[in-house]
Amino acid sequence: MSTLFPYRLIATDLDGTLLREDQTVSRRTRDALAAATAAGAAHIVVTGRAVPWTRPILEDLGYEGLAVCGQGAQVYDAGADRLLTSVTLDRQLAGVALAKIEAEVGPLYLAASRDGLDGDVLVGPGYEVKGALPATPFTDASDLWTAPLNKLYIQHPRLTSDELAEAATGAAGGFVTVTMAGEGIVELLPLGLSKATGLSLAARRLGVKAAETIAFGDMPNDIPMFAWSAHGVAMANAHEDLKSVADEVTTSNEEDGIAQVLEHLLP
Repeated sequence: MSTLFPYRLIATDLDGTLLREDQTVSRRTRDALAAATAAGAAHIVVTGRAVPWTRPILEDLGYEGLAVCGQGAQVYDAGADRLLTSVTLDRQLAGVALAKIEAEVGPLYLAASRDGLDGDVLVGPGYEVKGALPATPFTDASDLWTAPLNKLYIQHPRLTSDELAEAATGAAGGFVTVTMAGEGIVELLPLGLSKATGLSLAARRLGVKAAETIAFGDMPNDIPMFAWSAHGVAMANAHEDLKSVADEVTTSNEEDGIAQVLEHLLP
């Protein structure tokens, strides 16, 4: 397919990137994405959110393509409301990883994302969910392990998210992948899983190569996606670790940073 746009695939993170703080997408950004897709590019959402936390955003956008959810664990066909791939966390390894991390830093606050199109997010005592997202409280930690999981979330009463992610990687990096998706959002994933994993699978289905992809993000969990893509664009509000590996830094998610880049690339 010929294209008037220099990339065939536009990969965007959601929180802190495509979404503004009020969880909406601006008209300017919607229009820029529409113009880019009209010029031959495809837009794909690549988010840390699992499908149940992603679906309302996609519905608001009128989005019917593929989406990569759960930090790469899920490739979701929004138009058909169907999971095409889903990777789950080995619960035995996750339990070992948690024990090793807690031996290093002390007790953690826990949450977990259950697998599936309608998988609950279970939230334990002390864990603070960021934003008004639906979650199911639990008090007995054994409830975590009763159904397949995509990932665990961990928080610490004193350590910052950067400190916790570093400590968790040091203690349990041989059992799980540790990623930081935002302040208060440190996650334990299946070993080797990243946004790049899911994006590469989705791109293959779309017949698009890494060399034809531009990616937008704001947090360290976007680093693998930037490494996979031809061009990585960090938002002005991005974590310094992501900015350090970005090919370009745009304005913030509140200032239509994605739109500004796309408008410049459009013919």
